[in-house]
Amino acid sequence: MTDRLFAPGINPALAWAGIFGLLAVAMGAYAAHGLRSVLAAAELATVQTAVQYQMWHALVLLVVAGLPPGRARALATLFFVTGIFGFSGSLYILVFTELRPGLMTPLGGLLLMAGWLTLLLAGLVRKRANPH
Repeated sequence: MTDRLFAPGINPALAWAGIFGLLAVAMGAYAAHGLRSVLAAAELATVQTAVQYQMWHALVLLVVAGLPPGRARALATLFFVTGIFGFSGSLYILVFTELRPGLMTPLGGLLLMAGWLTLLLAGLVRKRANPH
């Protein structure tokens, strides 16, 4: 899944965590210092919400990066990455463009929840003892 986007030996969840964390800090600083006088209070609050969700999920990608390679790590990475793009990305689009992302925001939220559900299910699955 997302492993195919990176060279062999690269941990995609860790790479995405770095990308999203970096961009969240940059956007948060830009909003706090460069946009405070430009945006209405409601728009600034929307950007802050997008930054918070992006950063929280960048941090959870660090946890996902520590999972053993396999289906759970790949699915959680996919859900969290697409969820960040969908949720936070749609909020940025809403504030900074004339476009209206429609269902992109709730779909992004559902993808974030799917990532958390993937972690829940991965934690509940018992590893079978090696019979050898």
